Amino acid sequence: MGLFFNKDKSKPKGKVISLLNQKGGVGKTTMAFNIAHALAKQGEKRVLCIDMDPQANLSLLCSGGVSLEKDNNIFHLLINSIRELKALHTPSVFTDIVVRGETIDLLPSGEELSGFELSVAGISSPRQLILKRFLEKSNILNFYDYVVIDGPPTLGLLVVNILCATDGLLVPFRPDEFSRKGLGHLYGVLENIEDMGIAETPTILAHIPNLVDYRRKQEGQDLEKILGDLKEQFDVPKVVDPFYNRASLVKSQAEKKSVFEFKGKEFDKLQGQFRHIAGLIETWKEEGKSL
Repeated sequence: MGLFFNKDKSKPKGKVISLLNQKGGVGKTTMAFNIAHALAKQGEKRVLCIDMDPQANLSLLCSGGVSLEKDNNIFHLLINSIRELKALHTPSVFTDIVVRGETIDLLPSGEELSGFELSVAGISSPRQLILKRFLEKSNILNFYDYVVIDGPPTLGLLVVNILCATDGLLVPFRPDEFSRKGLGHLYGVLENIEDMGIAETPTILAHIPNLVDYRRKQEGQDLEKILGDLKEQFDVPKVVDPFYNRASLVKSQAEKKSVFEFKGKEFDKLQGQFRHIAGLIETWKEEGKSL
């Protein structure tokens, strides 16, 4: 682990916040990017983004669209943390790979991450806990206030690793039948993790209706169905106000900038919504319990 090797066994100050949904196209990466920036603005917090999606879209956003030109990424750090895979180790450490930013730092992804499950298939230690143990062995959670993870739109070993390492979970979704099914599958994985007892189940901090087209009546009806399902499952579902499919959010994503770098009424609204989510996370962290 190099500079970040941790001998301090005390409880770290940092919290891991992940954004997950089995369904792709729900704006998960854009949410992660802007929530990370919102958290960084909460009393100048230190925030690290970890891109755990082999598509590396969060890495592209955090780098402002500039190619990172790094030989190694989060995959190599994870492999280096497994003693049984010494033959696959590289000399890279955290400080070689982390991309320092003005507001947030980044551990980038790469296409190697798509072979993660195959790479660790033969190890005897719990494959579900590789990311969790990497974070525990390192000093990352004592250096950063928040680690924000963007996961892939799947339910494979990468997502299980993310869930086992996560303290607080944010679930973006689109108001359609595919997202509805995706949410059900995600809850099933959470139940499996709880049944296995291998890690503490993360707290679901909020469901985030995203890319909602307010002009389509059907979307309003589908959103009501999903909210009904959430109420049935959680009694008091944690759902924030919808993010509408507006040009302002598309513009910020196209320019590889957070919404906080723009001015105007449309961006004021978006900034307020992301600050609200950051406030929920801050309150939950300070109280040390579920909202």
